[in-house]
Amino acid sequence: MPLLTLFLINAAVSAAAFLGLWLIGLRLKDVSFVDAWWGVGMALIAWSTLAQVGVTPHGALLTGLCTLWAVRLGGYLLWRWRKQGPDRRYVTMMHHAETVRGWSFAKASLLIVFSLQYLLQFVVALPVQLGQLSPSPLGPLAIAGAVLAVVGIGFESLGDWQLLRFKGDQANAGKVLDTGLWRYTRHPNYFGDACVWWGLYLVAAETGLGAWSLPGPILITVLLTRWSGVPTVEGRMRRKRPDYEAYVARTSGFVPWFPKRGSR
Repeated sequence: MPLLTLFLINAAVSAAAFLGLWLIGLRLKDVSFVDAWWGVGMALIAWSTLAQVGVTPHGALLTGLCTLWAVRLGGYLLWRWRKQGPDRRYVTMMHHAETVRGWSFAKASLLIVFSLQYLLQFVVALPVQLGQLSPSPLGPLAIAGAVLAVVGIGFESLGDWQLLRFKGDQANAGKVLDTGLWRYTRHPNYFGDACVWWGLYLVAAETGLGAWSLPGPILITVLLTRWSGVPTVEGRMRRKRPDYEAYVARTSGFVPWFPKRGSR
């Protein structure tokens, strides 16, 4: 099918979903739940593509891996939102837009949150769209990509679980988690996320046309390391955890590596 038609239909499906979420956000006066849709929305795009082009070996693999990642991440983030309530980042963002810019909650949430995530999500999801357009059999690059994606899902899942256990122990209040995966990288969850999408890109790239989906993994890597991921977390941790600077000095910022000499 024409590529433009595929993109237009996927964009319309995704837009309808975000419009519905925006209306829910207006009712709740909270947009924090949108994070849970980040992964689920990409799986929706993958399934929309599969429905349009039919099942291909690469398409089935991409859709399956993306769905596995989305269910795990989306379920975790939805649970966290229900347990902890509104995310302070979004509360601050909405307050600034309403008090400084004079925008209504409806306008601010639509333009700053839902519309922006809609655009970013569509670009990141390029591998699970372009990678489905070839009927060719799976080869070594796709297998390598699948392995990398599965490792990424496992890595971020273990990192999230270790953090939950650490926070659940009252004795750790005010402390910095520096054991398990967190001993080797300050952000195992974000590193795992990046591995997933570089893995999906490798699967897609084997089809030829899928190689053009490179902006997807590049964008999510930039988002995780330069924008909404690492900078947000580290800024907050430096303000609230006195031991965090020492942790930063000895621990790799993103890619896992052994702590610097002298650390435990």
